[in-house]
Amino acid sequence: MRSPAPSLSPSEAARRLGVSAKALRLYEQRGLVDPGRTTAGWRAYGQAEMTRAAEIVALRALGFSLAQVGRVLQGNSQGLEPALAAHQEALEAQLRQLARTVEKVRGLRSGVAQGQTPTIGELAGLLAPVSEIRVAFDLPWPWGGERFELREIRPLNYIIGPLGSGKTRLAQCLAQALLNATWLGLERLADGGAAARSRLDGDPALKSRLDQALAWLAEDGATPSDALVALLAGLEADGPDALVVDMIEQGLDQATQEALMARLRRRGADARPIFMLTRSCAILDLSAVGPDEAIILCPANHSPPTKVAPYPGAPGYEAVATCLASPEVRARTAGLVAWRQPDLASEGSKACERPPARESLKTPD
Repeated sequence: MRSPAPSLSPSEAARRLGVSAKALRLYEQRGLVDPGRTTAGWRAYGQAEMTRAAEIVALRALGFSLAQVGRVLQGNSQGLEPALAAHQEALEAQLRQLARTVEKVRGLRSGVAQGQTPTIGELAGLLAPVSEIRVAFDLPWPWGGERFELREIRPLNYIIGPLGSGKTRLAQCLAQALLNATWLGLERLADGGAAARSRLDGDPALKSRLDQALAWLAEDGATPSDALVALLAGLEADGPDALVVDMIEQGLDQATQEALMARLRRRGADARPIFMLTRSCAILDLSAVGPDEAIILCPANHSPPTKVAPYPGAPGYEAVATCLASPEVRARTAGLVAWRQPDLASEGSKACERPPARESLKTPD
């Protein structure tokens, strides 16, 4: 007689499923999975719980909200069409990218047949996204003119650093250097997001997309608010090829931040890049960073900004981890002392030339 499979702890179960232990706790809180308990009272995941959790993980990978996952597990198809449509769109974007890569391979093969040897760069380029964006500029104060270059830009890019490290200035310069990029500063929150609501009144198509996004986020546990509407008005807008967002978590509670990140991750590898300044561990969950995400650290000693790999032991990992705090802590410390955000549209390149003025009642840098 075969002995029953051993139960797994939450951390072991999360590792096998490829998610964080925090995600498993969220599934449990929403009633999607019910782990057993050891005699000592600790959570334990047996075969049945692991099977159910794997189903949840698969549905989340398809872009379903937690509410949609719950309905699917109950056999209810309500609200699935938009999620399936979004997944189809992501798959079609991947097909277009693969088609472009196939065309590049065909061209290289033709050249080889004619005696032309492809360069190392051309061969390496077969592994890189065709839509790769590159940007380079001289770093402003406090770095003193050192060169900064990003050879590839991911769909999700986090900019992080301690107070006074210059991350806001780096983000402003990125917004200027990137072709057709938009800066979403903290002014979006002024007067309860009045500017965003005025924009929505004059743009029915944007309002429709925003309403759909709000509905999806609410199903995933987000709390609708003026801050969320102001943020989504920028994220859902047509036109910009890249977005740079100042303190994306500002005004959002933890559940909303987690729902927002789930939605941003489901956009796929072909999505336009978003750069997010953050100090929230709900936005930058180091255990959940995927291949389509990058972390840019501005060190405290004003060394040039650098990319940091999201695993313990990597250079800069501990510095990134110490910059992060829970949404509750971030809410308590927000608004003490911060850097003023210059108006990029009117200031031009000046935002990358001089140190910013200090101002109270805004999120710390």
